[in-house]
Amino acid sequence: VGGIAGTLSLMILAPPLAEVALSFSTFEYFWLAFLGLMCATLVARSSPVKAIAAMFIGLLVACVGIENPGGVPRFTFGLTDLFGGIEPIPALVGVFAVAQVMRAMLTPEPPPIPKRKFGSILAGQWKLTRKYNVQMTRGNIVGIIIGVLPGAGADMAAWVSYAMSKRFSKEPEKFGTGHVEGLVEAGASNNASIASGWVPSLLFGIPGDTIAAIAIGVLYMKGLNPGPTLFTEKASSMYAIYLMFIIANLLMIPLGIIMIRLASHVLRAPRSSIMPVIMLCCAVGSFAIGNNMFGVVTVATFGIIGYVMEENGYPVAAMVLGIVMGTMVEQAFVTSLIKSDGSILPFFERPISAILAALAIGAVIWPVVLWLWLRLKRKSPAATPAG
Repeated sequence: VGGIAGTLSLMILAPPLAEVALSFSTFEYFWLAFLGLMCATLVARSSPVKAIAAMFIGLLVACVGIENPGGVPRFTFGLTDLFGGIEPIPALVGVFAVAQVMRAMLTPEPPPIPKRKFGSILAGQWKLTRKYNVQMTRGNIVGIIIGVLPGAGADMAAWVSYAMSKRFSKEPEKFGTGHVEGLVEAGASNNASIASGWVPSLLFGIPGDTIAAIAIGVLYMKGLNPGPTLFTEKASSMYAIYLMFIIANLLMIPLGIIMIRLASHVLRAPRSSIMPVIMLCCAVGSFAIGNNMFGVVTVATFGIIGYVMEENGYPVAAMVLGIVMGTMVEQAFVTSLIKSDGSILPFFERPISAILAALAIGAVIWPVVLWLWLRLKRKSPAATPAG
């Protein structure tokens, strides 16, 4: 349902947005990327301050290398391996996969799952759909919105929706124990954002995730250059993409059931057997990206960083978004300043730019307003009944 909702949003939103995108300049691109960064901090599971701090760590990592408007080495410390910057994928593998392995090493192994017969996966799904229809609808909406944001991706949509589900749930204490409510909302959001994530990919050539980045490369090979004109010059190809998404979402049901059956056997394997395989996959994958050992070192380093951050309540997702979006934000900002001869006014003078700026600044101010409101609420004396 989430996937089809995302596909419908792509069909409805993309053509009008293509007309708007024709008037986009670096000023709008800057605010769009900046808004994408700040949205990740609004619904973070930890405090907004920690989320913003994590995002700044990601932006600092994005500054490494010579791929910047000035073309000068920054934070390379004389290491030639750092001239090309920190690749987002090794960093992502480190903070999510390696950090999880480290956490598993430092926590006792859970008791083995008893052998039992698995029932029908589809049994009771309609009952769950009716029970959690609000969560599913909210997940669809959040997934579509986050998918449209450049660089956010399906994983970010799922985490944001899971955090929202926990925040608005009547049973938040059940989260983390296999409670279905958060999984319904996160799953709907994840699937909805995959299709809507093609909006920035097709309009601006900005991938929402790794898969979209690969797909953009395929489109270039086929002569379908992403951009606003794609919807006017190659309209027939766009309808083929829409149809492909609908078919893919329908095929996901039988294929997903098969994969669930197979994946259930992994849960029975001892942790001591699974974790080394995960580490091996991380090492081989990171080495294959650049064919050197620096990728492996990067994965290990970010594994430690991710573990330390999560143990102290700093969301690693915000840091990853900072790494992915940092270069785009900086280049759009510097290019805009060059065009405006150092003036800040053009950032707010254009209508679309002014709207995006208002949304982005609101996202910055919101955590401060929320913090002040909670602080005043705690300090206000409790009302006492008149004697």
